[in-house]
Amino acid sequence: MEKRNKKRIIFTGGGTAGHVIVNLALIPYYQEQGYQVDYIGSYEGIERNLIEKLDGVTYHPISTGKLRRYMSKENFKDPFKVLKGTMQAFRILGKRKKPSVVFSKGGFVSVPVVAAAKLRGIPSVIHESDFTPGLANKLSIPFTKKVLATFPETMKYLPEKKASYVGAVIRDELFTGNKRAGLAFAQLAGEKPVLLIMGGSGGAEKINETIREALDELLKTFEIIHICGSGKVDSSLQVPGYAQFEYVHEELKDIFAATDFVVSRAGSNAIFEFLALRKPMLLIPLSRGASRGDQIINANSFKEKNYAKVLEEETLTTEKLIQETAALKKAAPIMLDEMKKYKSEESRNKVIEIIESVQKK
Repeated sequence: MEKRNKKRIIFTGGGTAGHVIVNLALIPYYQEQGYQVDYIGSYEGIERNLIEKLDGVTYHPISTGKLRRYMSKENFKDPFKVLKGTMQAFRILGKRKKPSVVFSKGGFVSVPVVAAAKLRGIPSVIHESDFTPGLANKLSIPFTKKVLATFPETMKYLPEKKASYVGAVIRDELFTGNKRAGLAFAQLAGEKPVLLIMGGSGGAEKINETIREALDELLKTFEIIHICGSGKVDSSLQVPGYAQFEYVHEELKDIFAATDFVVSRAGSNAIFEFLALRKPMLLIPLSRGASRGDQIINANSFKEKNYAKVLEEETLTTEKLIQETAALKKAAPIMLDEMKKYKSEESRNKVIEIIESVQKK
């Protein structure tokens, strides 16, 4: 029978891997401290797949709408889904499983959870990774005790009394990768620099297509690891020096250790991980037509600091990609010098201190 006096924390966040990664960095600490760890996410989101792999974490799926910025008939259904999700979260947060605190990484699934926590009198803490706050976090801020920022510039967009700058929370495990293991996993020889291609947790069709069109030319300079998204592996491409994966989880630290250069979307969590690991990057942010433009702002911030080069998706062609990867390789020494100046702050410890300062004793 479960002990009633056992400390409990509930995490939430989902929709993309970026809304889960920080939670994955924090969960082991709370397990080590003897907390009962629960997670509230959606029924079919990527967060369910990632969290249910963890030992000792109870996953609770709830109904959730999608926060769209465009006209759709689904917009009329979503308020009812959010209301249902809030009621489900309210029950989960009831007396039997009432936590001392809720930690939210954002994404549309988090809004009902943070709102329900407020109704239950449970303090919550929100983490915002992007340069400007996302819509889900904007909706959740009135219900929360604290909102934490990854970029120092984000503070001007947040309520002063609730906001704290903490920096990027990086998973400790990423620093333990083994280059040889990464090359073996990808079946690469390691005779050329390794170029890692990442299009985000959902993959990126335009990036995938362009990489494959440019493959013959790119393989003259690089060996390539291509994480292309669920269902997006091209099985007809069996080329020496080119490895494809839908998604990499446990072996990711080894893949990163084997990587010399990165071509990636510009989600905040991912690019700060590349910065902490000192991987020169070419960023291809989601276009404004497909997003609120947060990745463009993230990418340009890194470009200004000389951590990355930026290639806009609207100008992405085979020829342009080949030119920009060559330019990335040439600029790498300067980028690495700038990256060395970046001091990875004790962000995780800052987050833990803030969580402990607001949680119910």
